[in-house]
Formats: sequence, structure tokens, C-alpha cells
Amino acid sequence: MPEKNEKADEKIKHIVRIANTDLKGNKSVCYALTGIKGISRRVARVITQKAKIDPNATMGYLSDKEIDRLKNAVDEFEKTAPPWMVNRQKDVATGVNLHVIGSKLMLQLREDLNRLKKIRSYRGIRHERGLKVRGQRTRSTGRKGAVVGVVRKRILAEKAEKK
Repeated sequence: MPEKNEKADEKIKHIVRIANTDLKGNKSVCYALTGIKGISRRVARVITQKAKIDPNATMGYLSDKEIDRLKNAVDEFEKTAPPWMVNRQKDVATGVNLHVIGSKLMLQLREDLNRLKKIRSYRGIRHERGLKVRGQRTRSTGRKGAVVGVVRKRILAEKAEKK
């Protein structure tokens, strides 16, 4: 029995590269795809169906042809997916429905925040100041550093300076 496990470990690909991201080969295909930024479990499920691959199969045991089909399905997702499923509906710059993944997602987020700051919108100003953006309470939460509580030494020092 131990020999079979050793042979099985030799065949497995421990790292599978899709969309410039290293995915773990010991996970199921659906959960391994969620390692790519911008791909959730639901999107991963749709991608595996489009590629005609078992979503419960282990990623490392897929053949090269199956991995190529998976790569193509990831690349073509925004063309085949319904508009409500993509993560950038009616993009501000182009007006087209896009599904951004990987490092492009982080760049898009940074550009969006910079645009909000540039036009001086409420959300942009809140982002600049590091405050809560989506209407949460700020009286008792979201504080950082020495703002929380009363610093007794500082108050006593201020009183001493006034005298």
C-alpha cells in the first residue's frame, strides 16, 4: 500500500499555474480556482462547467489538456458569463461588462479610488482620511492608536503647562 501512495504523489502536480497565479494541486478544482483574485466559488463552478471538468476532481491530477481547457474557460469567462455575474458591470471608462481577475483587479481598484479622490466625492474623501466609507458608526468603532480612551498622563501634563 505505501508504494501506491508514493507513486500517486509522483504524478500529482503540486502547483498548477493559471492566470499568472500558482494554484495548489492538492485541492479540488473549484476551491483551487478561488485562489485567483476575482474568482469566487460560484464563478469557479461555472468555469468548471464550461470547461467540462469535474469540479470535485483534484487539481494536481488533471491532464495538460484539461488544464488548457480550464485556462481557456477562465480567459473567456467574461464573454460567456451572464452580465449579472461579472465583477465590473458597465465599466466607467469603456461602458462594457468586464470580469477582471488577478493583478488587474488590484490595479482597477486603485484607479477607482484615485478617481473618487480626484473628483472629491464623499467616498473619496473618506478613503483619503482613512475613515469608514459605507455609513458605519464611527463613534465607538474603527479607531486606531491612542485615540481610544483617555490618556491620563497627557491630560495632567497639559494642566501643568497651563499653570
